[in-house]
Order: sequence, then structure tokens, then C-alpha cells
Amino acid sequence: MNNIINIEHIAKIYQVGAEEVRALSDVSLRIDRNEYVAIMGPSGSGKSTLMNMLGCLDTPTSGKYDFNGINVNRMKDNDLARIRNKEIGFVFQTFNLLSRSDALHNVELPLVYAGVNMSERKDRAREALASVGLGDRIHHKPNELSGGQRQRVAIARALVTKPSIILADEPTGNLDSKTGEDIMTLFNDIYLKGNTIILVTHEEYIAEHAARVIKIKDGLIEHDGPVLNRYIPNGRKILTS
Repeated sequence: MNNIINIEHIAKIYQVGAEEVRALSDVSLRIDRNEYVAIMGPSGSGKSTLMNMLGCLDTPTSGKYDFNGINVNRMKDNDLARIRNKEIGFVFQTFNLLSRSDALHNVELPLVYAGVNMSERKDRAREALASVGLGDRIHHKPNELSGGQRQRVAIARALVTKPSIILADEPTGNLDSKTGEDIMTLFNDIYLKGNTIILVTHEEYIAEHAARVIKIKDGLIEHDGPVLNRYIPNGRKILTS
């Protein structure tokens, strides 16, 4: 089975006081291994709700979600937490680093929760930091790093468990354009190494780095197809078939 995510007819309804708010309506999609997918949509479109579903941070009101062949709908909280820790690498706009801990400790945290012994988790954290170009910054704390370096630490943390997918939520939102481009180049390198990346963004030029774009509007998929003018991080665009 090549697809890692299979969502069939999911809906999500929130109860806000006496009112029901339908965030998603009848959404179906599949994402294969080693795909690079961007999910786009304006504020209130449902893209954040969909991201929470994909990241096993929330479960659908109706419909079916299979992750790696496992029905997420039937999972208990502990099982969902295990999936989030081992199978999904999260990268957030605000980095979400521990301010008093150095880069090495920030990156090894998911392995602490997974019960990996100290020697192995430090080795894996060093390897992950080296893979994002921060092998010489392992003992720097977040306030000693630039914004781009902090996001690289967050990406190393996402990679350290060797997850099934990388889920990146507006990963360049707090960065200047040059630093943001550097981060997108890094994501492309990670994708080319065989990783599955799901990128959530409202910026068209960021979505153009992916190979496929899914556009959400009013809780429905409005568009799902290849990025025809994909931006390859070497200063040029190429047409994809």
C-alpha cells in the first residue's frame, strides 16, 4: 500500500454554545509516501482543522481516516499520542522551542518521550542537527540563534524520530523572505531524501515549492492537483508534467 493517508468523507462539526459550526464537510483525499503536498486556504476555510486531523490532534465527527493503514477514528488518546510522537514530525510557525534548553536537548525531546536511552537519543539529535546545517550550534539556546536557525532546530526535532510524515504549519511565517527561501530549500532537500511533507500555508509562492496543492474553501476541497509551475530552489521555475 503506497498511500500513507486515506481520508474518506470526513466532516468536523464544533459545538459553539447553542450553535453548530461545520469546519469540514465531506472531505476525501489520499496522500502517498514521498509526496510533497501544500494545503492552502484563507482564514476560516477549514485548512487548520484539516491539518489537525492529519496530525492526529483532532478526530472527525464523521467519515474515516486511515493513517498507515490504521483507522484513526477508533484510536484512544494514548494511541493518538504515540502516533503524533513517532509517526508525525511537526514544524510550527512559532518554532515552539524550550527557551532554557539548548538545541541538542530541544531536538532530543521526542526521543525522551519515546523512551529512547540517553546515549542513542543524543547521537540521533546530533545527527539531525547536522543534517539541517547546525552541527556547530548544538549547545546554543534559542535566544542565541537567529530565526532561521531556530526553525532549523525545529525541523531537526521533527526529523529525529524518522517519522512517516513531516507536517509543517506556516513554517516561514515568522521569517524574512531570504531566510524563508533558505528554509524552503531545506524542505526540498528533505523531500528529495524520500520524506513525505505536508505543508500548510496561505501563501501562493510558498505552495509553489510543493509538487501538489490542495485548496480548501468553506470546508470543502476546491482544487486538488499538481503544481504546474513548481518552484525549484535554484532560482528558476520549471514546468511539471
